[in-house]
Amino acid sequence: MDPSTVVVHAGRPARVPDAPLGESPVFSSTYIAGGDRGYGRFDNDAWAALETTLGELEGGRGLTFASGMAAAAALFDLVPVGGRVVAPQHAYSGVLGLLDQQASTGRLKVDRVDVADTAAVSAAVVGADMLWIESPTNPAMEVADVAALSAAGRAAGAVVIVDNTFATPLLQQPLKLGADVVMHSATKFIAGHSDVVLGAIVTADDNLWTSLEARRRSLGAIPGPMEAWLALRGLRTLALRLERAQSNAAFLAERLLAHPRVSRVRYPGLPDDPGHERAAAQMSGFGAILAIELGGDAGGAQRVCESTALWVHATSLGGVESMLERRRRWPAEVPTIPEDLIRLSVGIEHPDDLWSDLDQALKA
Repeated sequence: MDPSTVVVHAGRPARVPDAPLGESPVFSSTYIAGGDRGYGRFDNDAWAALETTLGELEGGRGLTFASGMAAAAALFDLVPVGGRVVAPQHAYSGVLGLLDQQASTGRLKVDRVDVADTAAVSAAVVGADMLWIESPTNPAMEVADVAALSAAGRAAGAVVIVDNTFATPLLQQPLKLGADVVMHSATKFIAGHSDVVLGAIVTADDNLWTSLEARRRSLGAIPGPMEAWLALRGLRTLALRLERAQSNAAFLAERLLAHPRVSRVRYPGLPDDPGHERAAAQMSGFGAILAIELGGDAGGAQRVCESTALWVHATSLGGVESMLERRRRWPAEVPTIPEDLIRLSVGIEHPDDLWSDLDQALKA
């Protein structure tokens, strides 16, 4: 079935008389002995339904966590002490910060690479224990050759992880491109309504799944049943939300290219974007995130973010509402991200209203 159908129907209860159409959250820490569930930290109906749905979308087995960072931490725990991780120079700052923190204690070693430079990444991953790929990258919007890098990583004996948060399972399936594990900040497009903090991984490797489930169980990084249920409810409309948001993003990217205050638009859907050809080959769409630069004017970029009436000045993305942020306002953002770069998470509002608000902020 098409992913837009899978996202609606996967993970439903059996169709028997009087059965509910969807799973309900189960609020219990304790279960009667004698069954497989055992304890509230081990399993929950709402988690299971969400994990089944994500697994069917990505082509593996899903596992949910209390946050995207909890999922990332469990994945980094797979690296042996003193092992080496190859990671993008530009990626979510929380993930890069966690890697730096673990490197500072000697827990592991980190090599940063330009993830769009396939030859450089392939050379760096030789002898590494893990290759972390983010594509498109946050917030630089670089596009990695996921298939080529997955092949290089696996040939080198590294576990290949792809953060698929920006693309979502509807636009990109990294497991089919050769990755070992897919990671999501389900807080973003999957839940889609800016009301949940949640993480998820999917893998087709049963041994990896078992190892990661054991880490979740022992470290206690479990999602709440209500959060899992809300994320699943949000996921049901992902195809519709993403279709509208992606259309809006393409419309705005073209308009922004011609704006006199904008010096650069980063969006793989633009034919002249460095990642366009690669994204067109491995993705079924270009997504709803873009970034703009204002010719080095960091102060102006900050004022744009503070001058919109409709766009929300916030640090998240993937919600139904459009959000924008100057990423370097955060000290943890890597210094190679331009000071004037504004990340735009495009929502589902009417495109003319989004453009009017953004245009007046840029002019002001």
